[in-house]
Amino acid sequence: MTPSTSATATSGPDRRYSYAAVLGAVAVGLLAPGAAAWLLAPVLLGGMVVLGVAHGACDQFVVPATHPGLVRSRSRYWAGFLAGYLGLAAAVGLLWWWQPAAAVALFFGLTAWHWGSGDAPTQAHHRSQWLAHSLLRGTLLFAVPLWHWPTETLDIVRGLLALVGAANLPATPGILSVGLLPVVLAGLVLLWLSYYWQQQGQLARTDALETGLLIVLLVVLPPVLAAGVYFVFWHSLQHVLRMNQLMDHSPTAPKRSLWAELRFFLRRSAPLLLISLAGLVVVFGLAWTQTASGPVLVSLALLAASVVTLPHALLVTLGMDAAQWKTRHTRH
Repeated sequence: MTPSTSATATSGPDRRYSYAAVLGAVAVGLLAPGAAAWLLAPVLLGGMVVLGVAHGACDQFVVPATHPGLVRSRSRYWAGFLAGYLGLAAAVGLLWWWQPAAAVALFFGLTAWHWGSGDAPTQAHHRSQWLAHSLLRGTLLFAVPLWHWPTETLDIVRGLLALVGAANLPATPGILSVGLLPVVLAGLVLLWLSYYWQQQGQLARTDALETGLLIVLLVVLPPVLAAGVYFVFWHSLQHVLRMNQLMDHSPTAPKRSLWAELRFFLRRSAPLLLISLAGLVVVFGLAWTQTASGPVLVSLALLAASVVTLPHALLVTLGMDAAQWKTRHTRH
């Protein structure tokens, strides 16, 4: 195994923390549906800082950990990293200004891919299974809200389009909200059967359990809350734990508690995290002085996230997930 793949082929982080957070959010939605937004909002706001914004603040460590041969000169690496990262972010910003409808499609399509691939199982034998799981899991996260919350889901997209002065959407998502989810579920069932065929029954059962858990979350909570819970306590938390494995992948490293894992990550993400938070404070402070409503603030948050999604997702796919699509796992 090459150095570039050894760091990414380790066993995945413990997902039980994410399961517990999702179950807790679902319980709030079931027991106090009318107050769910008020009860979950403070937790989500805190988690958005500690995990959501922070989870991309260690992107500069991905290439040194996965492709150390590219970092022979520290100064050249940082110059290239900043130029590439900021250049891609600026390109997305220009796309929002030039073709906002295309920027919306890119953002949600890229987010679906990034969420699906970044959270895909590392145990799959073949790259085709990893690719299928990535596409199906990512699409599921959007198909369920489209099916169960079509109006609320389209309102999120409308808010983004309105923020950048683009044309509006049709009143309903049409056949997309009806036909997309059955196709995704059928694809997942076929994928689980392929796991069983390759004697990976535990993987199939775990993935089916996760799929059921996510469907419940996406049905019980409105799209904004459900997406917030998933992004913060599933995607971002799992990314933080994966990054910790990359940044401290010594086989003799002791197993840390969740709080120790968070401290380990936040110490390394602190410089870029503070810069990111300062920028967000300025943007949202200006919006607040204009008495922006809640939906406008959500749209601003999505717009800010979209600008850095492309460079972040590329680093994860090309760096952290390289072992998944570069090598073909042999059958045991």
